[in-house]
Amino acid sequence: MKATTQSLFRPRDIAPARAAALRHEIEDFNADYCAVLDAGQVEAWPGFFAADGIYRVTARENAELGMPVGLVYAQGRGMMHDRAVAIAKTQMFAPRYNLHLVTNTRVSRESVDGEVEAQANFLLLQTLVEGPSTVHMAGTYYDRFVRIEGRLLLKERQAIYDTTIIANDLVYPL
Repeated sequence: MKATTQSLFRPRDIAPARAAALRHEIEDFNADYCAVLDAGQVEAWPGFFAADGIYRVTARENAELGMPVGLVYAQGRGMMHDRAVAIAKTQMFAPRYNLHLVTNTRVSRESVDGEVEAQANFLLLQTLVEGPSTVHMAGTYYDRFVRIEGRLLLKERQAIYDTTIIANDLVYPL
């Protein structure tokens, strides 16, 4: 049986003016999300998700084949919290700085109940304290947002990475 490749492209089904307003809000959200992670405040990371949110890191090849198998998978804030605490409390690797760059935010849909689908490209640079900066990961966020108490939160973030060769120290959230 031959697997069929599916496109990760999401057609836009939203008025341009509404998409622009949501894009601005999502760009602010991503700026805060990245600032927290880049500051090393990984224990604050679960707060960017709805209580039942999903976080998944998946290879592009798997995503294109419709296989949702993820390298990292966390369902619910509790699971994300456990992961964040483990990362923060058991660092057994060289000190490093991370720098997230997020660009080309594109809103594709808003449902009648206010759920928003968007995507944005990401690049994660990593600098070992005593080494050069390197590209740690590159890919695209495929997000579903919900609004809870007036605030956008992630219902799902699927970070699809482009390379088949990944660093063996992928522990921090993307």
